[in-house]
Amino acid sequence: MLILISPAKNLSKKMILYPKSSDIEFVKESKTLVTILKNYKPKDLSSLMKISPKLGELNYERYINWSYPFNSDQKGTALYMFHGDVYLGLKAETFNEKEIEFAQKHLRILSGLYGIIKPLDIILPYRLEMSTKLKTDKGNNLYQFWDNKITERINQHLTDQNDTVLINLASDEYFKSVNLKYLKAEVITPVFKEFKNGKYKTISIFAKKARGLMSNFIIKNQINKPEDLIRFNEENYFYNAELSSKNKLIFVR
Repeated sequence: MLILISPAKNLSKKMILYPKSSDIEFVKESKTLVTILKNYKPKDLSSLMKISPKLGELNYERYINWSYPFNSDQKGTALYMFHGDVYLGLKAETFNEKEIEFAQKHLRILSGLYGIIKPLDIILPYRLEMSTKLKTDKGNNLYQFWDNKITERINQHLTDQNDTVLINLASDEYFKSVNLKYLKAEVITPVFKEFKNGKYKTISIFAKKARGLMSNFIIKNQINKPEDLIRFNEENYFYNAELSSKNKLIFVR
C-alpha cells in the first residue's frame, strides 16, 4: 500500500537531518527545472508563483544557490521540512524508528520540483507548486513536464511492495500529476466532511489536517489493508458507510 500526500508551502525554519537518509529520485529533472528558474528575477518569480515580493526574493535566493549534490547547511530531511496543515496532522516528530521505516516504505510526497519525495530524502527548501505554469521544453506547465514519470515511479514502488493499492491523500492539484490511465493500482480516496448548516461539507483547512491525521493513523498502526482504514476515528471523525463507496471512503464529524 502506498500513501500519497501533498507538500506544504510553509517550511520549517530549522532543518533536521535524520541519521538515515535517501536520495531524490529525479535528479536530472530537478536540475532541469532549477536551471530554468535561475533565469527568473525575484519579481518574475513573484508573478509566476503569485507570491509576495518578499517571497519572490527568498525563492530567488533558494534557486540561485541550489546545486546538486546538496552541500548547503539548509538541506534537511523531507519528513520534517514541511509545516502546513497536513503535517500538523501527520505529526512526524512523534514517529519512532519503526514508524519512520514504515513511512519510508509506504509514504510519498508529490512535488512540483522533485516529482516524488520519500520521507527520508534529503532536499533543499523550495517553493514550486504543481499548478505553476512554468514553461519548459515539455510544455507550458509542470503537469506536461512530469508527464508520466511520476505515475511510472509510483507503479515501480508498488511493484517493489508486491501491492496494487494507492491511498490518495493528496490535494486535487497534486493528484492531477498522476495519470490514472497508466496507473497500475486501485485508488482509494478518503474524504473528510464537517456537518454544517444541516449537511456535510468539505472544509479545506479541516480536510488538510485530516489527511495528515489519516496518514499518521496508517503509519502508527502499520496498516497494510485498505479495509482497515474505516477504523480511523481521530479528532471525532468516523466512517460513514451510507455516504461512502468502494473507492471513496467518507469520514464525517
